Amino acid sequence: MRFKLTLKINREKYGDTLPLSYQYEASSAIYRILSNSDKEYSTWLHDNGFNLEPKKKFKLFTFSRIFGDYKIFKDIARIKYFGEAVEWYVSFLPEQSTQKFIEGLFLNQTFEIGDKKSTVQFHITCVEAMPEPICSEEMEFETQSPMCIKLRTEDGHIDYLSPKDVRAPYLVFTGLFDKYKAFYGKSLEYPLEDCKLEVLSEPRSALILIKSGTIAQTKVRGFQCRFKVKAPIEIQKIIYSSGIGVQSSVGFGCVEVK
Repeated sequence: MRFKLTLKINREKYGDTLPLSYQYEASSAIYRILSNSDKEYSTWLHDNGFNLEPKKKFKLFTFSRIFGDYKIFKDIARIKYFGEAVEWYVSFLPEQSTQKFIEGLFLNQTFEIGDKKSTVQFHITCVEAMPEPICSEEMEFETQSPMCIKLRTEDGHIDYLSPKDVRAPYLVFTGLFDKYKAFYGKSLEYPLEDCKLEVLSEPRSALILIKSGTIAQTKVRGFQCRFKVKAPIEIQKIIYSSGIGVQSSVGFGCVEVK
């Protein structure tokens, strides 16, 4: 289930400029909001069939970039927003009781995203549940945040693959089938080799800093593109609701249906 959050920018607090790499901080803000009520959070997870031990490791969600009127300053790796409000899309795989839970927990929340150099305080003024798309076994998507496809080599090195890489489809669909098994508690009986990933536009690379400015800083590469997927309807729903590729809960792989 997907929600459009309308965020009001509180310029008087910190300003209106974010670092270009704000995904990790945005993910942390979502976790803080979700964890505000342990009782409601536990009930929601239980209703959707999750093992509650440990209950705080729920990760079947993803989110888009923050959309609005903005300008990117590449020389200082900052993004400045104009206007009073922006839009942010957050998407969850669970369906049971999700709308009431998210609306009640997110509406009127105030949170900050940023680093030591620049931070923006946002106030959620509206939470709108988006209509679910009609899924079929062949669908076209476009990324709303970079798609991350990660391959660990034999020597322990991590390669970030373009979705055009011949190895990408196997990694992508293996991950999606694993998500299905984690969520539904059973395997999806469908030949993995029958699933197809076709890239429809030239992928644009994006290098994102995670935990920027700390000793734990890492770099993750993702790709923006338009693509077509042939797969079971259950997998198409997972792509839309919880993202494609890895690092979904840190703001990678959120898509819109074209």
